[in-house]
Amino acid sequence: QVQLVESGGGLVQAGGSLRLSCAASGSIFSINTMGWYRQAPGKQRELVADITSGGSTIYADSVKGRFTISRDAAKNTVYLQMNALKPEDTAVYYCNVDYYGETRLFWGQGTQVTVSS
Repeated sequence: QVQLVESGGGLVQAGGSLRLSCAASGSIFSINTMGWYRQAPGKQRELVADITSGGSTIYADSVKGRFTISRDAAKNTVYLQMNALKPEDTAVYYCNVDYYGETRLFWGQGTQVTVSS
């Protein structure tokens, strides 16, 4: 059974930093893409960043230059380093994993990030 365990959310002042982690386990297949999405109250879930098995990355325009996604293949873990945080970054952040042999995407339970002004 696939499990995604997220950690690292919390409350931070504007301009501060947080680092999110998501560790995946339970599948016999290797991982293709790992990513982070977020959902603010009253808004749709949106892609923040993702990273392929080859290391290619995509970022939302709103976080470019401030957030960095990385992964540790040996640990099946993806990280999101968030710097220069803004109040508009406040949301629940969800980890997402796409396995090569699985037929669906997997989601973490979500971790709250709150940025105060």
